Amino acid sequence: MHKKKTMRMAIGAALFGILLLLWVNGAVGIIGNEDNPMNLMYLGVIAVIIIGSVVTWMRPRRMMWVMYMAAFAQVLVPAIALLISKEVSWGSAGVKGVFVFNAFFALPFIASALLFHRVNIADVMRG
Repeated sequence: MHKKKTMRMAIGAALFGILLLLWVNGAVGIIGNEDNPMNLMYLGVIAVIIIGSVVTWMRPRRMMWVMYMAAFAQVLVPAIALLISKEVSWGSAGVKGVFVFNAFFALPFIASALLFHRVNIADVMRG
C-alpha cells in the first residue's frame, strides 16, 4: 500500500475514534449518563492524541506510540473512575459493560497505531 495513502488512513482512523468518542460520550455518556462528571476524563484521551501529535510532529513511528497510549488511556478511564468513586453510576451497562464498551472505543486508536507502524516500516525499507 502506498505510504501517503496509509498515512491518511492512520490519521482517518484516529479522527474517527475521536469523533466517535465525542459523539457517544456527549449524546448518552459512556460511564452512566451524559451528565456524569466522570465522562470528562475522556477529554484526556483526546488530549493525549492532540499533544502527542504536536510533540512528535506527526512522525509515523512516534505517532504509533501516541495512538497506543491513547488506546491505553481509553481503557484506563473506567479503572480510574472506579478508584475515584465506588458510588459512581455505571448505568444499565454495569461495570463490566463499561469496560467492554471502552475496549470497543480503543479499537480505532489501535488500528491507527498499526497503520502508523506500517508507514514506519515503509520508511525503514525505503531508506
